[in-house]
Amino acid sequence: MTSAVPTSRHRFQTFDDPSRRKGPERIAALRAAMREARVDGFVVPRADEHQSEYVPANAERLAWLTGFTGSAGTAIVLADVAALFVDGRYTLQAPEQVDTGVITPVPLAEKTAEAWLGETLKEGAVLGYDPWLHTPDGVARLERAATKAGATLRAVDGNLVDAVWAGRPRPPAGLVVVQPDALAGEAASAKLARIREALTETGCEVLVISDPHNLAWAFNLRGGDVAHTPLALGYALVPREGRASLFLASPEIAPEARAALEPIADIVPRAALAEALAGLGTGRTRLDAATGAAALKGLVEAAGGVADVGPDPVTAMKAVKNAAEIAGTCAAHRRDGLALTRFLAWLDARAASGGIGEIEAVEALEDLRAAGGELRDVSFPTISGSGPNGAIVHYRVTHATDRRARRGELFLIDSGAQYRDGTTDVTRTVSVGEPTAEMRDRFTRVLKGHVAISRAVFPKGTTGAQIDAFARLALWEAGLDFDHGTGHGVGSFLSVHEGPQRIAKTGTVVLQPGMILSNEPGYYKAGAYGIRTENLVLVQEAEIAGGERPMLGFETLTLAPYDRRLIEPGLLSAAEMAWIDAYHARVRETLAGDLEPETASWLERATAPLAPAA
Repeated sequence: MTSAVPTSRHRFQTFDDPSRRKGPERIAALRAAMREARVDGFVVPRADEHQSEYVPANAERLAWLTGFTGSAGTAIVLADVAALFVDGRYTLQAPEQVDTGVITPVPLAEKTAEAWLGETLKEGAVLGYDPWLHTPDGVARLERAATKAGATLRAVDGNLVDAVWAGRPRPPAGLVVVQPDALAGEAASAKLARIREALTETGCEVLVISDPHNLAWAFNLRGGDVAHTPLALGYALVPREGRASLFLASPEIAPEARAALEPIADIVPRAALAEALAGLGTGRTRLDAATGAAALKGLVEAAGGVADVGPDPVTAMKAVKNAAEIAGTCAAHRRDGLALTRFLAWLDARAASGGIGEIEAVEALEDLRAAGGELRDVSFPTISGSGPNGAIVHYRVTHATDRRARRGELFLIDSGAQYRDGTTDVTRTVSVGEPTAEMRDRFTRVLKGHVAISRAVFPKGTTGAQIDAFARLALWEAGLDFDHGTGHGVGSFLSVHEGPQRIAKTGTVVLQPGMILSNEPGYYKAGAYGIRTENLVLVQEAEIAGGERPMLGFETLTLAPYDRRLIEPGLLSAAEMAWIDAYHARVRETLAGDLEPETASWLERATAPLAPAA
């Protein structure tokens, strides 16, 4: 197969090397700023003022300071010691990116930041933090840790990293645009009416929307302030009665967006937020527990008001997709499936002719998605890991780490796209040459868990935690497991990681029809290879003949073949094999007619039945 890959003029992903080599001098500069501010330590979370996963360049404080580029983590710098706390996705990545001579990576599974502070802070020490980068609950946890050590916690006026960050990027100012009602499926005025009804139930007089994803959904707007997620940064005040107020960071608002927003809200500069909060008076104000900064709570209380910290009702509304959003997501996945199939065919041919470079693969897939003319962005930096790099769960290839997959290795590629009508996220693991028996065994056990989630039916009221074990059972039977959740929620032309729904040991939210989640079990052998298989699934009602209770199940949205060379049929049940064959048949029937003959022939072979014909 020799199909050429088009070359785009614009790359959505860069491959810059992390600034590990500058870690010592930057941490030294921060310590100097700490001395000037009269604090003995400073907390640097991977967060912006909205607690977002993807943040603008001027909020990448953790990456600038340490070299660590993961999407979650916290550094704590004391006068004589520093630590970086990361979850199970980053236990291999963190030591590779930071200078371990000046900062020690600590897996959260071994010790939390609060436990470390309780043991490490000296009595009488002062720990500083930026109140815009922590929630009230986060501050309370830091307070308890400091108290345990006999130390004190102090909010710092101005971020100390910003004070020493020479050349810090300017704040973003992307264009604010409207998401058409035809794609949103509901007018913003109707959404605001629903929000006000929910607000009444809380007993609060006003809601502060601090999550830019919720802001985008509630007002049917999108923006360009953050890479990979179409967000307009800012806040909104939605009173129980009266007009809403939008506090947008960017002054660039498209005329059609302004025309849609002005009838339902006052558009106010972001700088006026503090004054508006002070003007709320003594009423009860709902702040989002997940994204509302401690600084917001302080502003409300300073004005004599009551800060009611709890869930933003928009989060739950946004999680349940309406018919228009579901239709758009299905269209996006079909479009994405064509690009993925072309890519996998290209990848197969490229591997046979001399191997695959990690950056080369990222660029090829992005170009194929862009060739369709609908791509707005990748939904996250593509994880393209060959051999041992595939074992780094959220590996991010750079020019320094780029390697070619050799024969006998596995290649893991986890990617996604942002289209105006939907967001995608898909992972495939492919064999370069002949896989080992162990690779086939591990891949098939991961696939069994993936199929178990795909086929699951469960009563209404079930949470993600209750079905997470389905994805792990085949691995557990071999004494294996993986250290991340099985699935996360996904937005509609919004965040690729959307809450509150998830399939994980910590997934306590009840799954509802209309929710979209990922289904992505994995296995990772450090220093050797990684395996992950991921589709997106839609929660829907399930009819069971003779059933006594209302049931739910999943519809698989992603359209891309699994690598049959890695499947060990002897490990599969007849039902599992039938599901895989039926899925492959659907992929083939949906996509083949729009593919070039050579690629369609490749897809025919890639989706051939595993089970012998009856």
